[in-house]
Amino acid sequence: MDLLKISEKNTPKKPKKYSYFYKFLSMLSVVRGYNIIIVIIAQYLTAIFVFSPEKPLKEIILSLDLYFLVLATTCSIAAGYIINNFYDVNKDIINRPLKSKIDSIVGQKTKLYIYFLLNFVGVGFAFLVSWRAAIFFSIYIFLIWLYSHKLKKYPLPRLFSASILAIIPLFAIFIYYKNFSFIIFTYSVFLFLILMIRQLIKDLESIKGDLAQNNFSIPVKYGEYFTKLLISFLVFFTLNPIYFLWRYPEIGAMKYYFYFVGIAFVIFFVLLWKAKNKKDYLILHNITKIIIVVGVLSLMLIDTSVIIHRILNADIQSKFIF
Repeated sequence: MDLLKISEKNTPKKPKKYSYFYKFLSMLSVVRGYNIIIVIIAQYLTAIFVFSPEKPLKEIILSLDLYFLVLATTCSIAAGYIINNFYDVNKDIINRPLKSKIDSIVGQKTKLYIYFLLNFVGVGFAFLVSWRAAIFFSIYIFLIWLYSHKLKKYPLPRLFSASILAIIPLFAIFIYYKNFSFIIFTYSVFLFLILMIRQLIKDLESIKGDLAQNNFSIPVKYGEYFTKLLISFLVFFTLNPIYFLWRYPEIGAMKYYFYFVGIAFVIFFVLLWKAKNKKDYLILHNITKIIIVVGVLSLMLIDTSVIIHRILNADIQSKFIF
């Protein structure tokens, strides 16, 4: 098998034997468990506050179909991080030496076996929802592999495919609830632009490793100055979806999130043009992460009456029971 040959080639020197606990922590690092938790929260909050605000909270949380979709997403994303780590092992030694040491506690072959297992289980969970969901996740898994194996070596395909793959898990919920309103589409465009900005910052942060691995990211091919110009253009372009969203009263108190984004981007813009080294780009990367995480949590603000209504209902039900 070609992947097994690559794994032997890319396997760093064998570390000393570690306990299962350290191996578990290593796998959490590989699959970036914190990112997966954010995606899970985003899926549930979207289901609760965007697509079914009228349904009882218990009915949504205990929905087996939604649960299986979230599990399928979790397995697929985790597998995606594994295959990405698999191909980037040499690059990570340069860009992230400490993380690379932690990730290397689990061998490349073991990671590969877990990768195939997670994909199989993920498609299985999707099939429990419907055969269409199984096809959706099968295509998603293939696209992640294609990105890791081929697309990330080319500047524009790397940028667009990375951003698209990051937003696809939310589309699984859109498809499940069959809801494609203009507000949701506009918010998706906004999120897509933020993800593109984040990807370009990551490319600036890992420029040395990409050069060593012949991965022609936009900073590698066109330089840091051009990349900063492109990021500045994308920051400016995010004002369009924000403007359209502000026009709709349906977003409720979420409008305050966009005030926060405006302030964050002013700080981001100043730091961007002052950035000169990896440490500076890491700060910018963390700012984009904060914008995304706060954006996920702000979904609860779309209609605050939903929260109040459900709290009151839960209180009434508890009094009735006791």
